[in-house]
Amino acid sequence: MELSRRKALVLGGGAVLGTIAGAGTASAATDWIRLPIVTANIGRKNLGAREAAIRDVRNADDVARPLVGWQEIREGDTGEPAMIDRYFGSLYRNAFLRHDTAFRVPISIPRPWRVVASKATFVHGGIAHVTPPRWITEVVVRHETHTALEFAMMNTHYIANAYNGDQRTDLRDEWNKHKGVHKDRVLAHHRQGRLVIWTADTNNPNYVKATGWDAEHRVFFNGIDRVNWMRGNGAVQLELRGTKTVDMRVDGHDARVAIFRIRVA
Repeated sequence: MELSRRKALVLGGGAVLGTIAGAGTASAATDWIRLPIVTANIGRKNLGAREAAIRDVRNADDVARPLVGWQEIREGDTGEPAMIDRYFGSLYRNAFLRHDTAFRVPISIPRPWRVVASKATFVHGGIAHVTPPRWITEVVVRHETHTALEFAMMNTHYIANAYNGDQRTDLRDEWNKHKGVHKDRVLAHHRQGRLVIWTADTNNPNYVKATGWDAEHRVFFNGIDRVNWMRGNGAVQLELRGTKTVDMRVDGHDARVAIFRIRVA
């Protein structure tokens, strides 16, 4: 049964991401579909490079439109939403791009995927001259044609200088809380049998997994910008096929690209 339009609407910070119609139901197998996932931190140091960087993220894969988890949107300036709109236009849903509170970590989802549910989760408040408030954004997406082909995508940005940079122990409570909330949100989908893919600037070069579970897999094993995934009940299969980077030229945060393929088993 298809999810009704009313149930798919975002309510408050987002529709409750409970059991979504079509998840884990019996369905005919599909062919493999290419699925590029990008984690892209815009940065703040060379603002004149932002638009070209956003354009290059849009062109990160020459076969399929990429799904993008963004970080540092509208942090101290207001230019990025219009730039994202320019390159991620009518063929995209730019979830949370103009959200009241979680706008720093939006997610761009292209057709043939459509957003059927969304949620923004507050992690911790801001600290003057240190960090803005931190949020986790997430969407459940479903293929327009193959409606049993569904997964969750999550995006977030951890506080800096707790486990990198200045190594401030006074900031680790915030970082550790963020990781705990992140774990909870990944496992919430996993327990419903849903595949989860997450993007993040973790601000920790030694970051391994949000959950610590063997079932969670990593694409990248160094740096602070990560793409991880965790299988669901096996109805939807995901395979990693390769990786790329996109030179952002803004402040050294090259975007990272994971090229997956996905299908209904």
